[in-house]
Amino acid sequence: MTPFQRQRVLYQGGFFILFLFTPVVDLLRFDLTQGHLILFGAPWTLGLDDYLAGRIDIQQMSLNILLRVIAPVLLLAVVFLGVAWRWGRLYCGWLCPHFSVVETINQLVRKASGKQSIWDKKPGPPYHPDGTPALSDGRYWFLAMPLALVFAFLWAVALLTYLLPPADVYGNLFHATLTRNQALFIGVATTVLFLEFTFARHLFCRYACAVGMFQSLAWMTNRQAMVVGYQRERARDCAACPSFCDHACPMRLKPRNIKRLMFACTQCGQCIDACGTVQRDNPQGSLLDWIEGQQALQADGSQGLLTGQVVVDKPKAVSSPLKSIV
Repeated sequence: MTPFQRQRVLYQGGFFILFLFTPVVDLLRFDLTQGHLILFGAPWTLGLDDYLAGRIDIQQMSLNILLRVIAPVLLLAVVFLGVAWRWGRLYCGWLCPHFSVVETINQLVRKASGKQSIWDKKPGPPYHPDGTPALSDGRYWFLAMPLALVFAFLWAVALLTYLLPPADVYGNLFHATLTRNQALFIGVATTVLFLEFTFARHLFCRYACAVGMFQSLAWMTNRQAMVVGYQRERARDCAACPSFCDHACPMRLKPRNIKRLMFACTQCGQCIDACGTVQRDNPQGSLLDWIEGQQALQADGSQGLLTGQVVVDKPKAVSSPLKSIV
């Protein structure tokens, strides 16, 4: 694993822990029993009860809606989509707790079958980009499937704690005294998530996730946004490579395509690292790299990278915006 990928895994792991414990410490959750949002341990209400009791007037109620609903939502949307417009689906590739599960299961499925997804038509290369054997062993299925079930269960319980008091949920779970509705929610959610993690994990990210879709749409409107660029004038250097960049992509995309065919790219950089490893002895380096600005504008069609221009520094291009997000 390259330093770039280790950094990304650290971000993913940290955010996954944050996802699990955010409701536990009352950072953010919607309590159905109280009927309002809890933010940083304090109730976040609109003052509806006060309005109905006559303690505040319609002007104060309207101001509450503006300051506590409309303004925060607009601010978050502008920041979130602004980051996506400039750098692409950074949230997906670097933070999303669902995508971290996708990548984990992908790797185990590859070890079990030689393919990252059961929908891949054929196994990947029998060796890694660095030349070491990429052996597959069917016994890994006995690890991949239980782990998918564990992740599904963790997700189901975590989602429930965003809606009900975490102390009640975990207490009932620990003492095996879940209410009928709690057990039904966890059971159904675990089943659905297990099926999704097993059969459609990357398909969900590509076609069904609204968060990812909005990021992609924002990204596609900026033709100069950061994107994976391919030096097509050096395509002959790919002749001896069994498309390691394609096989490395957890979204099952083909990174050498133009941007509009990379709509679901999560900016994980695994294709770039794979190409860099294969071309490590090539003085010209990787054929794939991060580009932006005029280079990205040129690569938006079929021309590929502009020769003679400076390529965006990879760690700086991706890690800097993440520091401002996290």
